[in-house]
Amino acid sequence: MGKKRWAVYGMISALVLSGFSGTSLQEEGKEPDSRTVEQMVSEMPLEEKVGQMLMPDFRNWQKAGEAKATGFTEMNSEVGSIIEKYHLGGVILFAENVTGTEQTVRLTDGLQKAGKKIPLFITIDQEGGIVTRLQSGTNLPGNMALGAGRSEKNAYRTGKIIGRELASLGINVNFAPSLDVNNNPANPVIGVRSFSSNPELVASLGLQSIKGMQEQNMATSAKHFPGHGDTAVDSHYGLPMVTHGKERLKNVELYPFQKAIDAGVDMIMTAHVQFPAIDDTTYTSKKDGQQIMVPATLSRKVLTGLLKEEMGFKGVVVTDALNMKAIADNFGQTETVIMAINAGVDIALMPAPVTSLATEKNLAEVYKGVINAVKTGEIPMAEIDDSVERILELKIKRGILNPEVNEVSQSLQEQISQAKKTVGSMKHHHLEKAMALDAVTLLKNDDQTLPFKPKRNDKILIAAPFEDQAEAIRRSINELYSKKMMNRVKTDSVVFSGKVFDKETARKIDEADYVITGSYVVKNDPAVNDGVIDDTVTDSSKWATAFPRAVMNYAQKQDKKFVLMSLRNPYDAANFEESKAVLAVYGFKGYSNGRYRQPNIPAGIQTIFGLSNPKGKMPVDIPSVTQPGEILYPYGYGLTFHSKNPQQ
Repeated sequence: MGKKRWAVYGMISALVLSGFSGTSLQEEGKEPDSRTVEQMVSEMPLEEKVGQMLMPDFRNWQKAGEAKATGFTEMNSEVGSIIEKYHLGGVILFAENVTGTEQTVRLTDGLQKAGKKIPLFITIDQEGGIVTRLQSGTNLPGNMALGAGRSEKNAYRTGKIIGRELASLGINVNFAPSLDVNNNPANPVIGVRSFSSNPELVASLGLQSIKGMQEQNMATSAKHFPGHGDTAVDSHYGLPMVTHGKERLKNVELYPFQKAIDAGVDMIMTAHVQFPAIDDTTYTSKKDGQQIMVPATLSRKVLTGLLKEEMGFKGVVVTDALNMKAIADNFGQTETVIMAINAGVDIALMPAPVTSLATEKNLAEVYKGVINAVKTGEIPMAEIDDSVERILELKIKRGILNPEVNEVSQSLQEQISQAKKTVGSMKHHHLEKAMALDAVTLLKNDDQTLPFKPKRNDKILIAAPFEDQAEAIRRSINELYSKKMMNRVKTDSVVFSGKVFDKETARKIDEADYVITGSYVVKNDPAVNDGVIDDTVTDSSKWATAFPRAVMNYAQKQDKKFVLMSLRNPYDAANFEESKAVLAVYGFKGYSNGRYRQPNIPAGIQTIFGLSNPKGKMPVDIPSVTQPGEILYPYGYGLTFHSKNPQQ
């Protein structure tokens, strides 16, 4: 099918389209009909309207007669029948769905063919960095790496690369960027997905990312409103709360969202987070009968009062996934969707699990429940109509519903060919490598430990949490000497996930000339006693901090050249105050399935061996773990190999 012209509602949508781009109807001597979308909605039966507001996933699918559900990668009549039966307005794809370029184009084509009357929103979470879905795409360094690089140009390029790759695959909505201001070091779910703890930097880089995507005609969704950055609970597993007052929220959490709204972001995704300063309404939890505050996703005061009326957002409001435990454990499946719609939500994302025809009843229950709620007056018909109007307006704006008349139609094979040239292209990989190098932040370099300058056949020990990270470091080193950028060296490695320091590790350190250790800590949890980190911890559950500290202490006592490379949230650098050399790269994905999953580790290795001078500056404050209340590395801090004083 490729880029297909949708005849249904053709004249109507062409009229509305003129209000967004291209030649105006006034120029042709005609008056635009501002009622056209309203007319379209008025002609739709209730069942079709409700379907437009539901967006399930088909992440895994169990066909009739199969033993279990597997990744849904190829369109089938079962899923097609569900899309048609419930008049679905869109679907969300995950990594299980997008395993290859040609495969993804064929899948999105099949999905669109199932949306017979109104084409689908085909959506995905392709943030760049640690949250990427495309298994053949450009992964990019991620938002916090962009924050460390301080480059609006890189943020724009990131959005443009993501937008181009998704559009070539037939995906038309990206649930990105994250505009959360990550000012809580204990945040287990946002971290490096945020640009910074500084709301101005989040806003400036976020807007450039949005601009880059929208220029590729990609619908964008800023998330997670009103802000998930200052939480210590992961809403996939529990219900977080942000207790700040309204004025603080306005100046920090809400600031990037207001800038995005003013700049014309297409969608806003909600947060499953409680904000008592905005709405302290309580609800009886279905999990344990306790009284809990209603989270933003289900709050009319947040989504209608604050977002729409105070902040002036006129676009589409979509929930975060409704299968997350913050919602699923406390609110009933159908009741959740009804509450969300009455709060001001336009699209309920993942409202019910559907993995087979046998589980279709879950979606049917929600679908029928919403229809019944409209018929009984529990949901005002005006809420439904307003939501569907916004959905259709966005589909027209982004060329999803009835593309412009002069658009050249592409065959499916032409679309596949174009996608293969675009997704994961060499040009995109060159750009992501440069961005990753801009982000590398040197936090400590006592005694000019860095850069490493090994002699021929010197031995380097690599200690990394997981094998894919160790492999990324090994390969990065091998590539440098194969290109004659450094002397040939020997490498050995130890993977320490779930382990404690042992004699074998000590032996490997003894035999090494240099030691590179990667750290991977989502949330700091060192054993601290009277301001001193306890290095006698032998509990393997503490491996993320205890093992690399043991490597650091032993290596430095043996006068080995040692560097600690923070791979994920840079806050973990505070666990290694005694290290003579520390740098942050903001991305932990290593080498697997024949490719680097992120450019961050190779950029860190290139810097360690002096082939790139570190340029990054801290995008967040790094608090001390031994001196509560003290900042170890402040926002803006960053060393170079040649400067005596940090850049700030």
